[in-house]
Amino acid sequence: MSWQERKRPICLEKRFEFDSYDSTRDFLDRLGDHSEAIQRFPDISFGRTYVNITIRPEDDGADAHLSDADRALAVEIDDLLG
Repeated sequence: MSWQERKRPICLEKRFEFDSYDSTRDFLDRLGDHSEAIQRFPDISFGRTYVNITIRPEDDGADAHLSDADRALAVEIDDLLG
């Protein structure tokens, strides 16, 4: 599944599904380490075998838009699966 772009509120969203809790936890650990390293923190919700991630623009003003950096973050998160 690819990232879904939403207009209201403007964001990128994606659901990641896993076979086990251990796989989910490993992904969350990698995501946490990556977020700390780059100091960018997407919204995360998760359950035993899934993780929902929302990337919002860093600028949340009235004219907010998704930037190349937001899209690059989505690619970096996808790369954490490998």
